[in-house]
Amino acid sequence: MKKSVEDYIRSIPDFPEPGIIFRDITSVLQDADGLQLAINEMQARISADEVDVIAGTESRGFLFGAPIAYNLHKPFVLIRKKGKLPCATISKKYDLEYGTAEIEIHKDAIQPGQRVVIIDDLLATGGTLEACNKLIEELGGRVVKDLFLIELAGLKGREKLAGYDVQSVVCYEGK
Repeated sequence: MKKSVEDYIRSIPDFPEPGIIFRDITSVLQDADGLQLAINEMQARISADEVDVIAGTESRGFLFGAPIAYNLHKPFVLIRKKGKLPCATISKKYDLEYGTAEIEIHKDAIQPGQRVVIIDDLLATGGTLEACNKLIEELGGRVVKDLFLIELAGLKGREKLAGYDVQSVVCYEGK
């Protein structure tokens, strides 16, 4: 029987706290077939003709975004936590469950009019990708897709990304 990406995702109950089911991607990464399937499934949701640049969020978005960019022969852009990029940047703060975070991108990473697919491993509340979308647009780029390996639908991240093409390989109804 052919396995799906979901078959490779390990579910860990009561982590990091009681009542939460943690969806662990390390089990996908640690299996050559699982990793290849995950990348292939994500890449199948992108047409090479619709995108100029692949962007990935720190750090797990790098794991999936870089091989997809390589396969599609597209540049790969890093969206990192504040203070990690060496050249001139722009940044955006966003809310977390308890506090705030800030991400940044090089000012020269996206050219006006470029079509960008942003890749991350997980869509939860949508705050990170909402900030990423704003960074790309501030540089004059156009976000054509927000792409995830896993979506936790119960956290309603799609609501923050309304108006964008949001796609995920595996969707769990809960949190």
